[in-house]
Amino acid sequence: MKQLSVVVCVYNEELNIKPLSEQIKAALANLDFEAIFVDDGSTDKTRDEIRAINDERFILVELKRNYGQSSALQAGIDEAQGDYVVLLDGDLQNDPADIPMMLKMCKDGQWDMVAGVRANRKDGAFLRKIPSKIANYIIRESTGTQMKDLGCTLKLFTNEAVKSIHIYGELHRFIPVLLALEGSSRLTQVDVNHRAREFGKSKYNLSRTTRVFSDLLLMVFFKKYMQRPMHFFGGLGIVTFGLGILINAYLLVLKILGNDIWGKPLLILGLLLVVAGIQFITIGIVAEMQMRTYFESQNKKPYSIRKVAPVKSE
Repeated sequence: MKQLSVVVCVYNEELNIKPLSEQIKAALANLDFEAIFVDDGSTDKTRDEIRAINDERFILVELKRNYGQSSALQAGIDEAQGDYVVLLDGDLQNDPADIPMMLKMCKDGQWDMVAGVRANRKDGAFLRKIPSKIANYIIRESTGTQMKDLGCTLKLFTNEAVKSIHIYGELHRFIPVLLALEGSSRLTQVDVNHRAREFGKSKYNLSRTTRVFSDLLLMVFFKKYMQRPMHFFGGLGIVTFGLGILINAYLLVLKILGNDIWGKPLLILGLLLVVAGIQFITIGIVAEMQMRTYFESQNKKPYSIRKVAPVKSE
């Protein structure tokens, strides 16, 4: 088993492969490492450049098509055999020279994750920095995960911690939240070097904003109601159903008193609230059944144990 696995996801980064591989070799010269390059369906010569590295410590994982960063990261993590696993961008903006420092910090502090924070970020203010700061603030406040820079790919984990999570969709931005959901509480961060992109084209654009906030809603739900979805849907259903019953009871009284209630918007609202309330409660029951299936089918526990050790008596 290797001491360290470096997972690098690349998509059309042919000009960055050679300098990045040389920087990894130089930075990790004193470590027993493997570098896993995950090619996410590149259409240029990225794969050829990776093969040209010609070093047994470097591994190419070639995906059949472009699946996106989250799936590519998961593919690399699945292949990683090191005691520690580090995620690294393939665009040369992350500096491999920061890895030994992060590894030492993780070992000395017995952290589950050491996340990089781009202290002097070399990106455009309006398209990258400002939206990122706003998104990071909202995510911190919503999830309670106090990470300053969730968008920084450079993160180092223990093998046990990173293997405990599964990254679907575009949840790579929420890795610290996913770790917290799995019971990892020893998470920290450190300032790292950040460099301007020299080669290739950034894959980032503002169209990701809506997807980030959609994923954020999912993470907030997972964090608060993962093990008790009925508390969310059931509570919402009871309130909605109750309001519908009150409205309909009021209209029934009006009808008894001789008033014409047919066609009134309030009648339609009352009926819709009753139906919606029943649906919310039904969804809650189904979600509870799925949650129990999720845990029991995989022998997963609703808790996480860090260590079990005998207590010595005097």
